[in-house]
Amino acid sequence: MTATPESRRTHRTPQPPRSGARPTVTEREARQVAEAAREQDWRRPSFAKELFLGRFRLDLVHPHPLPATEDAERGEEFLAKLRDFCETKIDGARIEREARIPDEVVTGLKELGALGMKIDTKYGGLGLTQVYYNKALALVGSASPAIGALLSAHQSIGVPQPLKIFGTQEQKDTFLPRCARTDISAFLLTEPDVGSDPARLATTAVPDGEGGYVLDGVKLWTTNGVVADLLVVMARVPQGEGHRGGITAFVVEAASEGITVEHRNAFMGLRGLENGVTRFHRVRVPAGHRIGEEGQGLKIALTTLNTGRLSLPAMCVGAGKWCLKIAREWSAAREQWGKPVALHEAVGSKISFIAATTFALEAVVDLSSQMADENRNDIRIEAALAKLYGSEMACLMADELVQIRGGRGYETADSLRARGERAVPAEQMLRDLRINRIFEGSTEIMHLLIAREAVDAHLSVAGDLIDPEKTLGDKAKAGANAGVFYAKWLPRLVAGPGQLPGTYGEFKHEVDLSPHLRYVERTARRLARSTFYAMSRWQGRMETKQGFLGRVVDIGAELFAMSAACVRAELLRRRDDHGREAYQLADAFCRQSRVRVDELFGRLWTNTDDIDRKVVKGVLSGTYEWLEQGVLDPSDDGPWIADTTSGPSTRSNEHRPIR
Repeated sequence: MTATPESRRTHRTPQPPRSGARPTVTEREARQVAEAAREQDWRRPSFAKELFLGRFRLDLVHPHPLPATEDAERGEEFLAKLRDFCETKIDGARIEREARIPDEVVTGLKELGALGMKIDTKYGGLGLTQVYYNKALALVGSASPAIGALLSAHQSIGVPQPLKIFGTQEQKDTFLPRCARTDISAFLLTEPDVGSDPARLATTAVPDGEGGYVLDGVKLWTTNGVVADLLVVMARVPQGEGHRGGITAFVVEAASEGITVEHRNAFMGLRGLENGVTRFHRVRVPAGHRIGEEGQGLKIALTTLNTGRLSLPAMCVGAGKWCLKIAREWSAAREQWGKPVALHEAVGSKISFIAATTFALEAVVDLSSQMADENRNDIRIEAALAKLYGSEMACLMADELVQIRGGRGYETADSLRARGERAVPAEQMLRDLRINRIFEGSTEIMHLLIAREAVDAHLSVAGDLIDPEKTLGDKAKAGANAGVFYAKWLPRLVAGPGQLPGTYGEFKHEVDLSPHLRYVERTARRLARSTFYAMSRWQGRMETKQGFLGRVVDIGAELFAMSAACVRAELLRRRDDHGREAYQLADAFCRQSRVRVDELFGRLWTNTDDIDRKVVKGVLSGTYEWLEQGVLDPSDDGPWIADTTSGPSTRSNEHRPIR
């Protein structure tokens, strides 16, 4: 029978899976997918990696690296323009009330060049360094966190960053000028039933036999997806003749036929966030829009996030600065029992925590960012630690500000204004910051990611010893390699510069920071010894000890923050830029941090992890279901996870590009 044009077209069009079922994978297979995606080699030194190995390489971060003069001048010039725009054009209260960024504000940001802060000038961007990009995000995020999120999602994880690292020259020439001035981009990885387990990714990109692909699937929590012009989409290419297959990254035109934004999500905070649910139904994508090779999608995503993660802690720095300003002004004006509340120790300790932590967090972000700009160090662990530490500490600072403000902290800014008081959006700040502990890798996932990198040296030499699938020959070879490694490494953990009273004397001035650096050096060795002992004790079960690993990472984060704070204080002292005050703040932070570190060490071995696991099993089995009696559940009876069966959309398209 002769095929009609319609039948030929149908024959060429790949059919999506009818069930929408996700790939069935075991826990081991899921881990293998994640392991294959991570960057395997360490071609450059890493301060944080060395720290977890018990080696305090202060020389990698001190003296504090600085931006080039021309980079600083260009950055400061843009910051001045951006500050004026924020002060005159952005109404954060309106964005909060209307749950939407006005189109004219986005248009103004485009005209200002804010979409292209990180894009090279040859493509029409501003070519800012990571340091000044972060300062810009902190500034605009203080005016409206929703705008900060829009700009960050567009440049940190959207189209520009993966193309910068993995794109072809043709792709850069085609898309980067658009991203620099006119087009908003979004990053689409998460699905309704897939969060941090990409091995179960169900969105497919089926080769169409004509050099392109056909996308089918549903993506959830697509930040910027509602207004985006360009999308980075992660989809699974089936393995077949001429196709290695695997999770693959594509640049997709958001206006393509078959794409529907089915819903604009609403959240407890960041109410102006343009985040939605996007469905792909037989969406054609040219092969020239594929980023990298088939199967490289997760590697591209993780590599992009190595520096992309720095945008969130940058905005957390901005939040800390604002919390400090409000705490200072309010605590001086508000009196209780005959004196300002700031002079009551219970309140004063909170203010001290906010001030010291803001200083340290800015030190962490600036140091990590400058190292990223110089490209001399591998900062994948530093960036992850900055994201983890910044998101956690910013939430604590905002919570303390609400407590300092009392009932006024819980009251909305509109309500305060309506009854004649200063409209301080403290409760909004707390709501807005909460998502940072989930965005771009939840705290729990970040703990595991960092822990994996922290023990990489051990797994490299001894991993086969604890792998049940390895042969006796492989284990024997691994044992020999491990013996050589540990014979050299373990003796170095016994003693070090941190035990010598005069070490790091260049940090001793009116305030002496050298004891804190000696503490970091000693504690890094102690942490490495604890990690080695745990690996020896649990071996292959180490990866299941998430409580232990989380505490190891938290100790490392504190040590990194202490190091950064001291190095920044010394930089400011040498530049005669509030050096005396910086030393005071660094000293306060280090003292506070040391208390937290000592507590974490105590909890490494004395904790409730075992009993917690038993209770969890009881909860899941219904053993404690009687405890839930006596309340009503206001939730409805809908499914826990929405149906994502492939097929055409049955909803109206809420996509609204901003021109």
